[in-house]
Amino acid sequence: MSQPPSDSAPTPMMAQYHALKAEAPDCLLFYRMGDFFELFFDDAKAAAATLDIALTSRGAHGGDPVPMCGVPVHSAEGYLARLIKAGHRVAIAEQTETPAEAKARAGSKALVARAIVRFVTAGTLTEESLLDSRSENRLVALASAEGGYGLAMCDISTGRFELMQASADDLSAEIARLSASELIQSDRTDPFTDDAILRPSGAFSSIEGERRLKAHFGVATLDGFGSFSRAELAAAGGLMAYLEHVSRGNMPFLAPPRRHEVAQHMAVDAATRESLEILTSQQGGRAGSLVHAIDRTVTGAGARLLASDLGAPLTDIAAIRDRLALVQWFHEDSLRRDGVRDALKAIPDLARALGRVVAGRGSPRDLGQLRDGLSAARTLRERLARGDDLPPLLKALLPDMQGHGALVEHLQRALVESPPTERGQGGYVARGYDAALDALRDTSGNARRAIAALEADYKAATGVQALKIRHNAVLGYFIEVPAARADALMKPDSGFAHRQTMAGAVRFNSPALHDEAMRIAQAGGHALAAEEAHFEALCEEVVTSRDAIARTAAALARIDVAAGHAAMAAEGDYACPELTQEPCIAIQAGRHPVVEAALRKQGQAFVANDCALSERDRLWLVSGPNMGGKSTFLRQTALIVLLAQAGAFVPARSARVGIVDRLFSRVGASDNLARGRSTFMVEMVETAAILSQATERSFVILDEVGRGTSTYDGLALAWAIAEAVHDTNRCRCLFATHYHELTRLTDRLDALSLHHVRAREWKGDLVLLHELADGPADRSYGLAVAKLAGVPPVVVARAKSVLAKLEAGRQATGGLAAGLDDLPLFAAALAKEPEPVDALREALAGIDVDNLSPRDALEALYRLKGLLGS
Repeated sequence: MSQPPSDSAPTPMMAQYHALKAEAPDCLLFYRMGDFFELFFDDAKAAAATLDIALTSRGAHGGDPVPMCGVPVHSAEGYLARLIKAGHRVAIAEQTETPAEAKARAGSKALVARAIVRFVTAGTLTEESLLDSRSENRLVALASAEGGYGLAMCDISTGRFELMQASADDLSAEIARLSASELIQSDRTDPFTDDAILRPSGAFSSIEGERRLKAHFGVATLDGFGSFSRAELAAAGGLMAYLEHVSRGNMPFLAPPRRHEVAQHMAVDAATRESLEILTSQQGGRAGSLVHAIDRTVTGAGARLLASDLGAPLTDIAAIRDRLALVQWFHEDSLRRDGVRDALKAIPDLARALGRVVAGRGSPRDLGQLRDGLSAARTLRERLARGDDLPPLLKALLPDMQGHGALVEHLQRALVESPPTERGQGGYVARGYDAALDALRDTSGNARRAIAALEADYKAATGVQALKIRHNAVLGYFIEVPAARADALMKPDSGFAHRQTMAGAVRFNSPALHDEAMRIAQAGGHALAAEEAHFEALCEEVVTSRDAIARTAAALARIDVAAGHAAMAAEGDYACPELTQEPCIAIQAGRHPVVEAALRKQGQAFVANDCALSERDRLWLVSGPNMGGKSTFLRQTALIVLLAQAGAFVPARSARVGIVDRLFSRVGASDNLARGRSTFMVEMVETAAILSQATERSFVILDEVGRGTSTYDGLALAWAIAEAVHDTNRCRCLFATHYHELTRLTDRLDALSLHHVRAREWKGDLVLLHELADGPADRSYGLAVAKLAGVPPVVVARAKSVLAKLEAGRQATGGLAAGLDDLPLFAAALAKEPEPVDALREALAGIDVDNLSPRDALEALYRLKGLLGS
């Protein structure tokens, strides 16, 4: 925020505001004033524009009005959500003392002390209302050391904490996988993304990271957590320093760090994730994505784990088979599956409730959710343990779902059945848990009877039947009578003290009412204090068991994912894939899960296709018309591979998949104008990444490479790229193209085979069959597709004429087909057709209008008319 001019001394409040703002210059400052958070100066302008609320002013500073806007404290979360979504960061400045405490400290004109108690940023949210229950919220720190890169990732809403090391080649794919809400780096490094947050470099050191980890987890050595590299420790240091900064010392929940082995997961770069629409569609939402099409989880934790699985498919065959065995166990018994899913639906989100409690932002409702969720987990464990031939993964998960008996029993005794979200009003500790608290509540609860008895006594004593004892937040308890009957209570010996005169009523107090009110207030206050003490003690007990609770939450999520996969398999007729180390992809009747779901809604069937890539047949050249299904076939094969290695059943009759270490997709056209890249430049950058990183164990899909430039350039590039993929990368690859000349590559490339999507023309109309067949396409059907798309008939007719001339020229000169066996590919160029002459236009251009006599003009007109007629 820019500092306003200060040609006069600021008020104490403005001085306090500027001091707090200096602590958070890159944030909007929520400055607590009573029941509102106020914003001033540029912060107010930005917030008013984002939230669409009124921008006002308050007093003056430097001779100018101070821009101001505010939001109510009780509804601040909704406004925070909108500000965070718009890309803002917010600092919360709370009142740290009451006005009475300020007065006692520094006199009647003392300013209430305030301090920034928390920073609200996209990566550090824990509030239920600010988070998507089905998506993780990841904060990532990036550091470099020892020639490599370290990444530290956490989701403080659940406590998940991972460290990993990546090479320069792996870094982009790992950043894409993590999909961070916030990425933080040292201020001495180049930002990896435009919105990366740069922090002081001192925190990004391996020594500092190791110290912070040991201090936070209370250990003398990190050996019990794993062996971490210097780069990983440096990233951990930067991450934890940032968390300490934003939480102002009240650190959120972090489970012990786990090392993520990059080599144990399929690498998928950002371009591939976008083109395959794994977690989000290209329109930016979840609808239309792979996860949206196959997600049958019934809990938020399960949905988050499913997205994590799809984002990081495994390369360890044993681990994949363990996941598939659990899916199979649920798939083969629908009653078992449905029963478990029904039980899971009733279990609250343990991970996020735990995260809020550990971060000091928990509520009685969170404690109630932990009580109910842990109890339900124990019951579900007993149910699952009775099954026969339990799969290995389930056997490993069951122990994590027990051991909370004492905590659950304590929470059941301590809490009411449905605890409230807010704890300020009390009422969440169960009756019978604390006898002293019950007595205080009885005193407060008997207030109505005591007040009613006192009111009856006063009516009898004064003879005023309209007398009422009322209560409000300003005056507390008071006696109110109609103004016409107030004289009896005004007498000096009446025992009543006048408090307030209204338009139609007069209000009084009395010693007996004052004593009763004090007794009620003290009992209520003591009751709230007692409940707060119980709440803090229960939270401490939960914190003590946090690691075991986190393991229970993770086990429930894994069971939900497996049961969801089984439900999807039963619903969609999916098959259990077979995983192998052989370099093959053998799919029978494969289908695209997203396209199939969309067609099913329209009452249409999806046309399934086979794919058989092997060591001797690892490069498929697929041709055929646009809209014929080439891109769908390429994508569905990649998605089947990804699903198989994520541990899910796949949309196919059968599938045998050789483990893929890296998945690449160069499909579709897009540009990146913000970085000065055209569509063709983006295509070439992505293709270059594939050619430099794909290994023999990789799987690549390439669609229409080279179409963004001239025909000759594009064909030359496509030709060379196909050769490189075959000879150098030697990976499995599906290569879709319209360049028929590439079919000649079969004469030289042993592992290349030709395929096409079938189409037929019937009575002048194109019929797309969406079936894959062996051999090349007979032609591209481009004009038929143009007609199908609604291109005007006159344009299509003209295109046919031009095509006929081009084909004639090709046949006469050898054209594109000539010289394919020898480079350069294109020895002959098409003859250039002479430009047509427009005689009428030339005659008009030759007339000197300014020097024409009337007779010359008439003759010129006759000549032009004659030219028009001819």
